[in-house]
Amino acid sequence: MREPPRQNDSSRTAARRLRVDGRVQGVGFRPFVYRLAHSMGLGGWVQNQLGEVEVWVEGPPERIAAFTRAVIDQAPPLARPNLVASETVTPTADGEFTIRSSRAQTAAAIHVPPDYFACDDCLRELEDPADRRYRYPFINCTQCGPRYTLICRLPYDRPNTTMAAFELCPACRAEYDNPLDRRFHAQPLACPDCGPQLEFVAGTHRIGRTDRALSACTEALRAGGIVAVKGIGGYHLMCDARNDAAVLQLRQRKHRPAKPLAVMIPRTGTDGLAAMRTEVALDETTAEALLDPVRPIVLARRRPACTLSPHIAPGLEEVGVMLPYSPLHQLLLGEFGGPLVATSANLSGEPVLTDNEEVTQRLSHVAESFLHHNRPIERPADDPVLRVIAGRPRPLRLGRGNAPRELTLPAAVDVPLLAVGGHMKNTVALAWDRRVVISPHVGDLEAPRSIAVFEAVAADLQALYGVRAERLVCDAHRGYASSRWARRQGLPVTPVFHHRAHASAIAGEFADAQGEPGQDEEPWLVFTWDGVGLGEDGTLWGGEALLGQPGQWQRLARLRPMFLPGGEKTGREPWRSALAACWETGLTWPEAPPEAGPLHGIWQRRLNCPQSSAAGRLFDAAAALLGLIERASFEGQGPMLLEAICRAAAEPVALPLHEVEDGLWETDWSPLIAMLLDRARPRRERAAAFHASLAQVLRDQARLARERHGVQRIGLSGGVFQNRLLSETALAGLREDGFDAYLGVEVPSNDAGLSYGQVIEVLALPKD
Repeated sequence: MREPPRQNDSSRTAARRLRVDGRVQGVGFRPFVYRLAHSMGLGGWVQNQLGEVEVWVEGPPERIAAFTRAVIDQAPPLARPNLVASETVTPTADGEFTIRSSRAQTAAAIHVPPDYFACDDCLRELEDPADRRYRYPFINCTQCGPRYTLICRLPYDRPNTTMAAFELCPACRAEYDNPLDRRFHAQPLACPDCGPQLEFVAGTHRIGRTDRALSACTEALRAGGIVAVKGIGGYHLMCDARNDAAVLQLRQRKHRPAKPLAVMIPRTGTDGLAAMRTEVALDETTAEALLDPVRPIVLARRRPACTLSPHIAPGLEEVGVMLPYSPLHQLLLGEFGGPLVATSANLSGEPVLTDNEEVTQRLSHVAESFLHHNRPIERPADDPVLRVIAGRPRPLRLGRGNAPRELTLPAAVDVPLLAVGGHMKNTVALAWDRRVVISPHVGDLEAPRSIAVFEAVAADLQALYGVRAERLVCDAHRGYASSRWARRQGLPVTPVFHHRAHASAIAGEFADAQGEPGQDEEPWLVFTWDGVGLGEDGTLWGGEALLGQPGQWQRLARLRPMFLPGGEKTGREPWRSALAACWETGLTWPEAPPEAGPLHGIWQRRLNCPQSSAAGRLFDAAAALLGLIERASFEGQGPMLLEAICRAAAEPVALPLHEVEDGLWETDWSPLIAMLLDRARPRRERAAAFHASLAQVLRDQARLARERHGVQRIGLSGGVFQNRLLSETALAGLREDGFDAYLGVEVPSNDAGLSYGQVIEVLALPKD
């Protein structure tokens, strides 16, 4: 390889040492620095140092200055470099710029790269019959492919990944060793001669050749079959998304009667969204979200001419759609020629399955066939989910491509913390210095496998980042599996109440860069509306307005509480919340189920009837009273159905707001129940009026906080604010009133954000 000529324009020679951190591993950053230095005729070297990159550059001062700017400004698209140090050093007269071997160090400045979609360059090669990687499902380069799911340990070099067992062929080795090649040190690098291969299995029938395995999978899908397909972070259960019988069979076998299924739609047209636009309506923001390098699942409204089976998302106007993000998916969708259901291959509530043998054993009753490959998945990563609310994509679930999610803390933690989140939609968060890393979605901690994955993720984050937690943070509810685990570890444990964590999550995400939490900052009013969580008075909260700031929250207002017959059963049986709402207000529900009669006496005696102010239970009650649901097959089904039937805007019902005890205000929702029972009004109108009324509640309570406490900043945090109609109506009203109103854009507002909120809350507490 010929070196570019050195520019001999100056007798002056200077040298600088640069230290760069951020996302600089697994994104082609060192080859970029090498090519940049050569193009400018500079000498020196670049070296990976376990999370940081060190650059030594020599040459004329003006070119060094231009080089330093370009290192940041012209970095590869996937890189997120941050120049942390730049110092003048003594030149060594090293005339050739080189890439030095990686060097480990004790300081943990590690930034673990997430998994990336297939880039345009690789897709062009994938479809080029003259290319040696033509139709090879594992094509990748430094700008695309798996990272987080195949890294065994750091530094991020091939021997430390699950690709270590695949020895590079001479052609791939030449690319891997050439600093001017875009595959220089692309750790998952492979080709058909030396890389992973597909295998199709149907009963005792096995097809081991990659091209034939892919064709057999496509044939099975066209025949209406259900295939478990191994991807980047786990398996998908896939079937024809237009085939009613196939979709219904998948639901029956997976015992998933109504929960929406994600759909993968082929990438077609100039921008890749031509096929997508035939199925769902895309505004500019939704289109940008779908095309983001993360390639998330995005909720989008069905078009009138949508060809997807109505059983994809029963009763809902929106469906979760995504583009193929791996070369395997690109080939499969292209060969199939239409949309495919691509739902997580798991048992209900568990993390996605990743192992070939385990998925065969545990899902043989669901899938008739399997498309395996022999590249091991080191850790699971489910697909991320976004919903566009108020013009911004908001995360509902973190996963493949956008997790581990790293944020900067408002201040440094005194010791490394591991926050273990809640019980549902679990994530964990590791914090040290001013860094916090949120794990991908773990799920609901109810099954043994979920708890095993939770424990593995907790250990894995610490091992990957080289940080050992010295304190644990958990939910104050002692019955949560995550809280029980934390208390068994032999480390100091700080419990945080559920809704304080929700409030601190939004305050932390939008913290002022100046000052530390808890030091004379402007107060927040954060509405923490969700299903239920343990409150500080021992009741079940979920309709609170918390005033203050992290570490100093106090309850200013709530929704009127009601007693929930059956306790935890109300979460899956919305009719119970409907009965409680009627009994609280002395109204009769003519369509009440037969169980209502004997249950009334139990409710009157308050037996297994915990008190709750949760907004989520009020949404459940409304959905049941409107005849949309009696029993839910998944969390949030009632509120989702309720939102889906709303069309035109409606006038809110006036709801009284009064002080119930010193400093605590309460909104009485009882007028809503009479409205919901009014059969003279169309059901859609009643649903819309319900949403408008609760948006007005938020506005009224915010006005109260401003009058009495001078509050200007309003936060919305909690699972209820996944509801687009409520959130958009509330945000618009609050901003119309002159408030600064916030809804998370980095951290999910649901319980997946609790781990981050727990870190922010503990950060603000007085030090021991």
